[in-house]
Amino acid sequence: MKNTRLIFSGLILFGYLSCQNTLSPDVEDIVEKEHLVIPQKPLEFLSDIRLPEGYKRESVSGYGKWIRNLKLNKDNIVYYYNGDAKPNQSIHVAVLDFDIGERDLQQCADACMRIRAEYLFEQRKFNEIKFLLASGKRKSFSEYTSKRDRTSFKKYMNYIFAYANTASLKKQTKPVNSFNEIQIGDVLVQSGTPYGHAVTVMDVCTSEKGQKQFMLSQSYMPAQSIEILINPKSTTNSPWYPVNFEGDLVTPEWTFIKEDLRRF
Repeated sequence: MKNTRLIFSGLILFGYLSCQNTLSPDVEDIVEKEHLVIPQKPLEFLSDIRLPEGYKRESVSGYGKWIRNLKLNKDNIVYYYNGDAKPNQSIHVAVLDFDIGERDLQQCADACMRIRAEYLFEQRKFNEIKFLLASGKRKSFSEYTSKRDRTSFKKYMNYIFAYANTASLKKQTKPVNSFNEIQIGDVLVQSGTPYGHAVTVMDVCTSEKGQKQFMLSQSYMPAQSIEILINPKSTTNSPWYPVNFEGDLVTPEWTFIKEDLRRF
């Protein structure tokens, strides 16, 4: 039993390290110095978040439509799994109405998998709920249990959170060739050694000229609420990010490259 606990603890630590922050000080300065547009009243649904001027939300169905209609927390506060409020409350515009759990498990890649799994569970597509583990083996909900209640689902997801990470999420997903092809539900995954991070594309909008912008969500470390991120490099369109960004994609707590865009 002691050896089992040690192995499990090691895996938790491995997952913990996968979301370590590697931001340079200049990115932190951007977040602190920019004047960001934050909603003044509580939002009810993700689709309530304002659009950039001249843009419309793309018509979507299935997974994309489900994500767009997710409920938001009324207090708009990001909490850690232990109930403490995250010290930095300035990097989000909204918080998803998802529980965090009582253990330090639902971190960055876990939040991406959680959103995907919640959709499949709600649609009763139980056989499609399956994730790749860090070991290289795939573990499905149906293999884990024959029960179909939410308690069993949450136990399964905690198992996934403990044994999967950014590296396994990257292996499970396929690369998207161009940011112009971005869709709701896509993920940005960076599986560095030893650190990595992952975020989910939560919405996409398009202008009359065909220009696209997108919105991102993340969990972090320690395990926290899933937050809708600001765009720290924009004073007018935050929380939206343009697909034609130059150089790297700078988010409040991580920097991605264009090749990090992937799809389940």
